[in-house]
Amino acid sequence: MANEERTESATPKRREKERDKGNIAKSQDFTSSLMLTLGVGLLYMLSSSILEKIQSLLYQTFTHLDPQSINESNPMGIFVPYAITTGQILAPFLFFLCIGAVLILRLQTGALFAKEALKPNLERLMPANMIKMLLKKFNFFEPKTMMELVKSLAKLTVVGLVGFNVINKRKGELFATIGMDVNTSFAVVGSVITELIVSICIILVIIGIIDKKFQDYQYEKSIKMTKQEVKDEWKNLEGDPKIKSKVRAFQMQIMQQKMMSSVKQADVVVVNPTHYAVAIKYDPQNTPVPQVLAKGVDFLAFKIREIAKNNNIPIVENRPLAQSLYKLVPIGCIIPQELYVAVAEVLRFVYSAKGK
Repeated sequence: MANEERTESATPKRREKERDKGNIAKSQDFTSSLMLTLGVGLLYMLSSSILEKIQSLLYQTFTHLDPQSINESNPMGIFVPYAITTGQILAPFLFFLCIGAVLILRLQTGALFAKEALKPNLERLMPANMIKMLLKKFNFFEPKTMMELVKSLAKLTVVGLVGFNVINKRKGELFATIGMDVNTSFAVVGSVITELIVSICIILVIIGIIDKKFQDYQYEKSIKMTKQEVKDEWKNLEGDPKIKSKVRAFQMQIMQQKMMSSVKQADVVVVNPTHYAVAIKYDPQNTPVPQVLAKGVDFLAFKIREIAKNNNIPIVENRPLAQSLYKLVPIGCIIPQELYVAVAEVLRFVYSAKGK
């Protein structure tokens, strides 16, 4: 049936449920390409320190080798300096790599805490279910598996072409190293390898970004909902007291903001003097009777008075009139006939003060 087609975008509630299950849009290619680029960048930045430590270790090995460090009681003594140097090399590299990995994962998935995925599920440990999962994963006739295979072959082809292009472009320099001294040859080969690695990293990042966009599209498609599902979900949300309370609070906030912005258009604010405040506007061309633009008690009354002061709007103290206007006249409505005289006196006072 047409109405059962999943044509509607997922609601926030549906997205939240999917995140709780650990079902999010993620691209392995995007993550691995950024991790590779990060690793290469760290090696480049730490290369001077790494080479310095290796040179120092080799120098110590060949010039200050202590035969006493090797004996029956400590046969591994000779390896201690190597272990220390290896730790000094790997520690900063692994430290920054771990931080980068966390940031990369956070970039792709956000703050994810999959409550449903963390719940123990004994059915997954059943031998029959485990076999089914393995068969599904390695079933090359599955559309998803076929797609991953095609993607891997395409990625391998593109990377191979990029590598071939770099080497082919600089093959003349590589052949020329035959007649060069060792230092110059190493410099040329190092330059070619650097360009090769950088080119591969760039193309892998581009592939990762494309795959990320594709995975986002696939994810959005997979969580689409039918029109009926959307209707049912909104019905459930409307029946939730917490949601109702939040909606009412939000609506009230919007109304108050709109009301406060209209205070600037008022001709006068009538107060009582602290608990009540009512903003009145009289525009004979549009409404033949004065209109209440805003009203409030306590904190709202304070805010109305504050806006009036900031915009040089007259504030008139009239306790009974302020209370009557607040109780009898809704916001946006004209004043009732029984208050004509009292409001007219206030407006006359304001206009006379302004010289109108």
